[in-house]
Amino acid sequence: MSRNPERNDRKSGKKPAFGSKAGGRSDASGKGPRASAAGGPDRGGWNPNPPARSADSAPRPPRGGKADADNFVWGRHPVLAALANPARKGMGRLLATADRAAEIEKDRLAPHGHKVEIIDAVALARMLPAGAVHQGLAFKVQPLEGVALDDIADPASGVIVMLDQLTDPQNVGAIFRSALAFGAKGIVVQDRHSPALAGALAKASAGATERLPCARVTNLSRALERLADLGWRAVGLDGAAEQTLDQALDARPTVLVVGSEGDGVRRLVAEHCDVMAKIPMPGGFESLNVSNAAAVALYEAARKQAGT
Repeated sequence: MSRNPERNDRKSGKKPAFGSKAGGRSDASGKGPRASAAGGPDRGGWNPNPPARSADSAPRPPRGGKADADNFVWGRHPVLAALANPARKGMGRLLATADRAAEIEKDRLAPHGHKVEIIDAVALARMLPAGAVHQGLAFKVQPLEGVALDDIADPASGVIVMLDQLTDPQNVGAIFRSALAFGAKGIVVQDRHSPALAGALAKASAGATERLPCARVTNLSRALERLADLGWRAVGLDGAAEQTLDQALDARPTVLVVGSEGDGVRRLVAEHCDVMAKIPMPGGFESLNVSNAAAVALYEAARKQAGT
């Protein structure tokens, strides 16, 4: 393992003690502390009229931000899944705290020869977006490019999930996780309106983005036409549909089309679906977000595929 210590040198100095007697001097009348030229007491207390701050002395925002989040995978499960992915061989920069580096070496969790750079946890956090829960591991690497549509659709069998303009990384990552759990063959997204398979999305997927193929297409409607030619049947989710998922789904190869929470499945995409279906909610309140709705639909589809 190579070592990459990062310094975090900061200037330090002693702050005046609040209310210190040493700093209090009487004014000419001897009736109290003498005011400083800046307008406040010169004994280290709060100054109601502080001097103007220079640009250099202004508060600085915390380090860590957007930076190149699309070029990072962080968190234990996502990083280990990336290291196990043969497509990642020979690429990327693996960063780990000392204890995580020891774990990777001991359990041989980098089977494709990635070398670990040891880094302090605080320094690692500063390389990532603010609030990223890295768990002592990060992998700086380009996002996966994806596969061709026919690679996951031919031959036709099982279930594919198509996402229509879902842009929230947390929701998309959660759908990847559910799709992998319920045995889907892959995910189809529109190239222009989809987040990169990295960063917060990869973290939310718990590593599923490294194991489940994803096809990026230019036009979803044309993709549905191609899928129909290959023998797939498209079922779109719509809370206002007449049929329920139980009624609409069967054992044929199925594309589950999921729209955004705000707009749902777009009109032209819905017109290319064979049927629109809803999740019945006897509670009378549509309280499921899109990732939960997708998980329910995947469960129903998997059940129908199994003939139960």
